Amino acid sequence: MRVINYLLGYENLKIIQDNEMFNFSLDSVLLPNFITINESTKNILDIGTGNAPIPLIISQKTTANIIGLEIQKEVSEMAKESVKLNNLENRITIINEDIKEYYKNATPEFYDIITCNPPYFEVKKKSKFNKNDYKTIARHEVTLNLEDILKIARKLLKNGGTLGLVHRPERLIDILITMRKYNIEPKKIRLVYPGKNKDANILLIEGKKNGKKGLKILPPLYSHNKDGSYTEEIQKYFK
Repeated sequence: MRVINYLLGYENLKIIQDNEMFNFSLDSVLLPNFITINESTKNILDIGTGNAPIPLIISQKTTANIIGLEIQKEVSEMAKESVKLNNLENRITIINEDIKEYYKNATPEFYDIITCNPPYFEVKKKSKFNKNDYKTIARHEVTLNLEDILKIARKLLKNGGTLGLVHRPERLIDILITMRKYNIEPKKIRLVYPGKNKDANILLIEGKKNGKKGLKILPPLYSHNKDGSYTEEIQKYFK
């Protein structure tokens, strides 16, 4: 069933969701607030955009052109409707295509920034998939894996361009190794914790194409208070 919600506290942004599909989560709010955007940013690509939460939030931070790429047609249609609902058609373009096909003909070194909230889980022989294909594609590396993302980013990012990922902390070593393999130098990392004295459950990482060595580890970010409410820092992202 499709519903229209405000985008996690953004009172000027509405988003269309469907409980049959994989709805956006806090991850998709954290990444656009973590990524480095400056005045020279002209073109941004969001890979696996879903129903477009990341492009919608980024549109509030820059006047750059934003492309949201989504492989699932029904999900991409929701994204298009959300963009239209917010009168952002002149800023955000949603494309229904497999990124692995799109990048073959895309202009090399075109994007200043690429963002991605990718499938987190590796596909293994014992992997248990959700019967709902929408959720399987969103959660597991069925159609897109970490190596694909870095290979694509190396081609499509400008020299010095930025890649931003939100992922799981247990994949950190895989991410760092693969970034270096494809000339994306890790530049900053922030770990997100569901509460104090708990293990981190979200990893935010930014890399720069052909960047110089030098990695910053930012202070920890706590997402929830003891009573389950969002912390003051998280609430700032919603204002």
